[in-house]
Order: sequence, then structure tokens, then C-alpha cells
Amino acid sequence: MLRLYNTMTRSVDEFTPLSGNKVGLYTCGLTVYNYAHIGNLRTYIFEDLLKRTLIRCGYDVNHVMNITDVGHLTSDADTGEDKMEAGARREGKTAWEIAEFFQGQFVKDMELLNLLPPTTWCKATDHICEQIDQIKKLEEKGYTYTAGDGIYFDTSKLSDYGKLARLDIDGLRAGARIEVVEGKRNLTDFALWKFSPEGSQRQMEWDSPWGVGFPGWHIECSTMAIKYLGERLDIHCGGIDHVPVHHTNEIAQAEIALGHEWVNWWMHGEFLTFGSADDGDQAKMSKSTGGFITLDTLIERGIDPLAYRYFCMGAHYRQQLAFTWEALDGAASAYKKLTRAALDLKASYSGDQQPIANHLEQFDSAIEEDLNMPRALAAMWGAVKDDSAKPGDIYATLLEMDQVLGLGIADAAEEELDIPEERIDQLIAERTEARANKNFARSDEIRDELTAMGITLEDKPEGTIWRRS
Repeated sequence: MLRLYNTMTRSVDEFTPLSGNKVGLYTCGLTVYNYAHIGNLRTYIFEDLLKRTLIRCGYDVNHVMNITDVGHLTSDADTGEDKMEAGARREGKTAWEIAEFFQGQFVKDMELLNLLPPTTWCKATDHICEQIDQIKKLEEKGYTYTAGDGIYFDTSKLSDYGKLARLDIDGLRAGARIEVVEGKRNLTDFALWKFSPEGSQRQMEWDSPWGVGFPGWHIECSTMAIKYLGERLDIHCGGIDHVPVHHTNEIAQAEIALGHEWVNWWMHGEFLTFGSADDGDQAKMSKSTGGFITLDTLIERGIDPLAYRYFCMGAHYRQQLAFTWEALDGAASAYKKLTRAALDLKASYSGDQQPIANHLEQFDSAIEEDLNMPRALAAMWGAVKDDSAKPGDIYATLLEMDQVLGLGIADAAEEELDIPEERIDQLIAERTEARANKNFARSDEIRDELTAMGITLEDKPEGTIWRRS
């Protein structure tokens, strides 16, 4: 029984698809004006674990992910500059060029993190006509109006607007300190179509029944999700920051356009934070501040991308995860121990061994209880440390678990040694002689030298043997 948390109901319930064993999954993709930072990537790792768990549970997953390459403004209040236009100016390239470049970098990051690709990629700029058609439907139903800078959705006409975020609309009005667009009727109204500024030409703009301009950010996701997954979706995912604005507005426009409830299950990943939890100075990682860490930053520091994936699984997806270099180094060390253990176990694996039932049951119980990955990792380590089990069976168990974990167990390979094996044997012989002469200082120096190069020594009655750390 797969149980998942639904943001709409605020409860963990048994998941049941809308149609047989088929699951339509929509995940909000990247706004490609800059690199993805590791906070973004934590969300995509959560969504990949969800997808892999659904597959393990026997579901046929149709996964759609969008690429936002237009319409995402620098302010959620529908003010400010389009992030793509700003990114183009920053990079000294066209908006089209940076969209292609940063989408390519995002795909590379996904591959390095072993994220399964979506069934369908869809870009906002490839679906302008569909977005215009959805806006027309909203207009025909009387839910739009023209403000100074575009066509807006009138949220006051929707009695349950904000139901996903459980917004206190009156409270928002009372505490409003945001810039208000001229002609905007209500604080929560949002742009469906933005007019190009007078006297200037945008790089990305299109003709429409309302004038030359570009779509708002929210309209793209509902339009493309409906096109590729139909009028009812099983699961819609994103970061927790999407709840109060982006996903709330998606629901409003989609359900008015369709005339019925749109998404069965809403799921959101929590923030990756940085800063000190003790002094309350934690903040979410954000591209908008300019101070963010990319996957390439980790690689440059010698961190395997899959070690970051392992790090993210150390906390439940609905819990904030505090990032520190010390914590990441700890996860990298644990991941290295795992791959080392897997390589040692692989030597006993012939291909016909079977996973160990009790360990696999513990693992499945963990992932099926709202993707409890810390428990799943504990089940995995329980298998690795099972002295009563045969090594080949343990390896078969790891391979089965890794269909969900995605830690690259089958592809783990020996690292190249920084020292030839002949030199290792020479140093071991020298150490043996030093110990025989009671020169323990030199013996310890040699052990430390080899340890620094990833070599562990084991002294046995028949002599000293070495293995990779």
C-alpha cells in the first residue's frame, strides 16, 4: 500500500490512481535563466524518488516536465522584469541562447544525479497558441479583465481561491506591502498575458487577441499539463514555495477553464537551507540573491554528485534540510563506504542470487510510507551489515533497492589508485621490516601514507593485506 502526503488535504493517505495502474505525473521544471542550484536539485531528487517508487509499486508513469523560458517575472506580484530578459542581459546573449544553454546544463545535472528523464519535455515558448486558447476560455467565462500592463485573472469571482495554500485573503489585504499594478483589482489577481512595454521591443513576444506581449508564468503549466496528461492529473509536484502563488494560481485558472477539479494529489518538497540553525539565521537557497551553489561547485570540491543525492535522502522530503559542507562531507564519506561495500560484495555475485526478503520488506515499507528515505537508507545498511547473509544475496538486495535509490550501485567502479600496486607492495614490505625492528614510528608513517592514498591495511597472522578504502 503506497501512502503519500497530499498538500491539498494536509494528510497522508493511500494513493489510488485515477485510471487503473496509469499515473499522470507533472513536475514543475526549471526557469532557464541561470544554472540550477542544489536547492532546486533537491526538489528534482525528491520527484525522481517519487517516480521510481511509483514504478516499483507497479504503476505505469507518464511524466511531464516543463521548461520555463518566458513569463517568469522577478516578482511574484506580477511586477519586475522577465527573468529571461534579465538573464540575457547579464550573459550578453539572446534570451533564446541562454534558454538553450541553461536547459542543456540542467539536463547534464539530471544525468549526473541519476534522475530518470521525463516522458515528455515541454517548453513554454513552444506552446504560446495553447496558452492563448486557455486565456480565451477564461475570458469567455468572465474571469478576466484588462489592467494597465496586461490581462488578469479576477480571483474575487472564485469562492475557493487559495484552497491549496489555505490563504487568508483578508489577512493578506491587511498586511499588503507589495507593489500593486495599476488597474489591478485585487491583491491576489494574477497576470495571464503581459503587454510588451511601449516604446521597446522584447526579445520574446507574440501577437495575441489582446495585443503584442507574452504569457504569464502560471498559465504555461496548467496549459501544458492538460495537453499532455489530460483534464485530470494524478499528481502535480513542485517546491514548497510554489504553494501560495504558482500552484494556487494554476488551480484557479485550470479548474475554471475545465469546469471541474483538476489534480488528485499535490506534493511539494521542502527547502534546502543554509546558515546557522542555532542563531536562527537560516535561509532558503535562492538564485535571485546571486549566492547559490551549483552541482559543478560540488564537483570542483571533489564531491560525487551521487553523494549529494545520498545527502538529500538523509532527510524526509517534507522536512527542511540544512546544508553545511561538514554535513555533505559526512554524506560523501557514507556514500563512499557504500560503494566500497558494494564492490566487495559484487565479487560474490553471479547474477542468479535473489534479494533477501526481510531486508527488502523493510525497504519497501519505508518508501511506501510517504517516501521515508532515511528509513529506506537504514534498511539498505541493515542488509549491507547482515553477517548472516551470503554476500551475493546482499548484493542482489542492493541492486533491487537501488532501482529506487538511484545511487548507481551496478555502475560503481574502482577508483584509480594514486600509487602503483608494485609500490604498495614495496611499502608494505618496508613496514613489515620496520615492525620487526620495532621501528614503530616508521611503521605508522607508512600506514598513514597509504591511508592518505585510499589504501587500508589489515594485519593478519599470515601477513599484511591491503584493500581500497
